[in-house]
Amino acid sequence: MTRGRPPVKVEVGLFDRPMCHLAAESYSLRLKGYRMQFFLRAMLPLLSLLSACASMPAERIPTVPQVELPRFMGPWYVIASIPTFVEKDAFAAIESYALNPDGTIATTFTFHKGSLAGPLKTMRPRGFVHDNNNATWAMQFVWPLKAEYLIAYVDPEYSETIIARNRRDYVWIMARTPQLSSEHYQHLVDVVATLGYDLSKLKRVIQFAGATASP
Repeated sequence: MTRGRPPVKVEVGLFDRPMCHLAAESYSLRLKGYRMQFFLRAMLPLLSLLSACASMPAERIPTVPQVELPRFMGPWYVIASIPTFVEKDAFAAIESYALNPDGTIATTFTFHKGSLAGPLKTMRPRGFVHDNNNATWAMQFVWPLKAEYLIAYVDPEYSETIIARNRRDYVWIMARTPQLSSEHYQHLVDVVATLGYDLSKLKRVIQFAGATASP
């Protein structure tokens, strides 16, 4: 009886598998040994990447014609949002930007969990500007995953802005002050509606004692 050749071990190449599977596997490995807080920080870009497997909406969200980055820097109060699961029950949420020498955006996002007196949570993603008008960014919470970040509206005074995404899953209304007049707030909500968002998902963020979460 002739001896056959030993079986050949076939390994699947890195690029022979769907990108979504690779992202999930590599991300799962990176999570081992990390604290839960890091896991929560990283979930948004992971979900964003995995969702790329699904079809994107036909109409892309228009960004503002031009953003003056130095004027856009500094703290912004989150007035309302369709929040990620990390931001649910967030109070006094503030996002701050600082321009790095290499052109990236140092970002600090802070909020109190559960109440104004709740534990302070801090996230420090990095922003990458992806176009010449400075309105299309990508936020990186953990390498190499990045989340889409579109500046869909900013007023001439750089006192109010709307950050959107083409999937219409999350949106943020932000301002330089923790409170807006009802007229200004309604105007921003109307802009969010024109972008194609479901306004029933929009939630007010309580910034100070006495404020309400009513639309």
